[in-house]
Amino acid sequence: MRRTMVLNFDNAPKKPVNLSLNAKVLEAAREMGINVSQTVDQLLAAELQRRYWERWNEDNKDAIAEYNDRMAREGLPLAAYRNF
Repeated sequence: MRRTMVLNFDNAPKKPVNLSLNAKVLEAAREMGINVSQTVDQLLAAELQRRYWERWNEDNKDAIAEYNDRMAREGLPLAAYRNF
C-alpha cells in the first residue's frame, strides 16, 4: 500500500508562483472582485482532497470489498445488542 500524504493545509505559508490563466477569465474575475490567488488555492486544495480519496479508494478497494462481503455474510458485529 502507498504511504498516504497529510491533507492538512491549514496555516501553511504562502509561496509565490507563476500561472498562465485565460486573460478574459482573469479580467472578469478581477471585475467581480474575486481574489484569484485565494480562489485558486481553495480549488487546488479541494482537487487534491478529491484525488487523494479517489486514490485511497482504489488502493483499498479489495479490503473494502472483503469487509462488505463479510458484513453481508456475518452481519454487523454486536448486532444482537442493537435496540434500534
